[in-house]
Amino acid sequence: MNIQTLLNQRIQAAMVAAGAPDGSPALVRQSAKVQFGDYQANGIMGVAKALKTNPRELAQVVIDKLDLSDVAEKVEIAGPGFINVFLKNVWLGKELAELRSSDHLDIDKVDSPEVVVVDYSSPNLAKEMHVGHLRSTVIGDAVVRTLEFLGHTVVRQNHVGDWGTQFGMLLAYMERLRAESSEISMALSDLETFYRAAKTCFDDDEAFAKRARELVVELQSGNEDCLALWDEFINISLTHCEETYKMLGVSLERQHVMPESAYNDDLVNVVNDLQEQGLLKESNGAQCVFMDEFANKDGEITPVIVQKTGGGFLYATTDLAAVRFRQHTLNADRVLYFVDARQSLHFQQIFTLSRKAGFVKPETRLEHMPFGTVMGSDGKPFKTRSGGVAKLSALLEEAQERAYQLVASKNPDMSEEELRNIGRVVGISSVKYADLSKNRTSDYVFNWDSMLSFEGNTAPYLLYAYSRIASIVKRSEIDVESLTGDIAIVEAQERALAMKLCQFEEAVQQVANDGMPHFLCAYLYDLAGTFMTFYEACPILNAEDSVKNSRLQLSLNTAATLKQGLALLGIETLERM
Repeated sequence: MNIQTLLNQRIQAAMVAAGAPDGSPALVRQSAKVQFGDYQANGIMGVAKALKTNPRELAQVVIDKLDLSDVAEKVEIAGPGFINVFLKNVWLGKELAELRSSDHLDIDKVDSPEVVVVDYSSPNLAKEMHVGHLRSTVIGDAVVRTLEFLGHTVVRQNHVGDWGTQFGMLLAYMERLRAESSEISMALSDLETFYRAAKTCFDDDEAFAKRARELVVELQSGNEDCLALWDEFINISLTHCEETYKMLGVSLERQHVMPESAYNDDLVNVVNDLQEQGLLKESNGAQCVFMDEFANKDGEITPVIVQKTGGGFLYATTDLAAVRFRQHTLNADRVLYFVDARQSLHFQQIFTLSRKAGFVKPETRLEHMPFGTVMGSDGKPFKTRSGGVAKLSALLEEAQERAYQLVASKNPDMSEEELRNIGRVVGISSVKYADLSKNRTSDYVFNWDSMLSFEGNTAPYLLYAYSRIASIVKRSEIDVESLTGDIAIVEAQERALAMKLCQFEEAVQQVANDGMPHFLCAYLYDLAGTFMTFYEACPILNAEDSVKNSRLQLSLNTAATLKQGLALLGIETLERM
């Protein structure tokens, strides 16, 4: 049940009945303070201004037309014309009973499911995944899981970089190793070392550099020997990615890879289509599109270059081909791009040009989901202690070891196998949650101590909250499947917890709408804190039977919501910590 949606619909209908224009927004929000009720409608003032009437008088007319008798204890006017809604405890209890009996936590699938294409992770296969790929991967995966949970058809697209000039350099190095009878797969076991060795040859050996440039041309022309070498390199690189994805617990698989090279055959068509529509203009030998929307204050326009002097193609050309594919082959209603904020201008241009050229339908939504940078304590992009780029796999291994040491120090009697599993879950979850809990548009500082802390808005805190509820239920020695009876909302702490539980769907919808998992993280953190307050104020195990049953059901609802919410973030839960 989405309470916000229900109240919006009812109050909006009452506003129209009171004389407001059709479609006037009720602007229902969760109230900031208890004295303002549970929800507040803020749309009256805007409508009153448009109608040139007194907002409090209009609010009274709206209330006279409004029927919330089944859900609200009282509805009152506050301030200049806000409408405050106080929900019934009995209604909240019934909603929680529905939540308890539902395998989907009483969250309905969307009425009109969409095909949503999500472009995320997208590592460059010339190198191993590094910490810079973390944000796209975990944020994109959380949004993907949330959209699927709500019933949308999600098409994952891992737009990996597997084409272009640098691959000529790598192929030349592979060719040299093969001539020396070296084992290529062994050399590729560490992609970073391999890449650096190839780059050194490219920089220091003109004959090698010449051969590398030749191989780029041969590769893009479909030379079979080149393609065979390239294919070997790509397979080994993707295996590295898959190992990291598995460790990270994201849902990307080989079948979701749609690399840059997949669009190679369509690039010339993209250029030809733009040419036929009169959108191209030659500039210094390159084929460019100049759009007035991107003129600066001096009238200078940053062009979109779709074909270089000499005939080569660029990222823009590939991204335009990808837009066409996602619209016409995948039939996308919505396309989300989880790519860092530095590419914002690029995507604004690609989206604008795609619409001008008719590559997408007018109603298809193309949305760049930008994110900030993972920073070190020095305020610069995060690096290893030696100053190099931090491999994501090494970072995740360190997270698991740190978490293991932390958990082992608190649980000396636990078996090694269980300690290792808890260390794995806590370590990986801590890295993911530290990222997901931040507004994705902001930079954040990578800090081991804060992300592994059992206090504050962290994965360990939430995992502990869940395991604590599991422990309470276990100690009750009650068959939870047989728990029945009304959920009675009497104490203020019971009401606060019930209210928070009923707001889960609103947080989930916000992630789906805005592509921002930190809203769900904030909700789960508030839920866990609200439960802790409830637990301290409202005895469970030694309460009389009817109260005990009611409070156990509240606890079970909390555990189920925490578990589902964390699952949407791609985070496992633990029954014991």
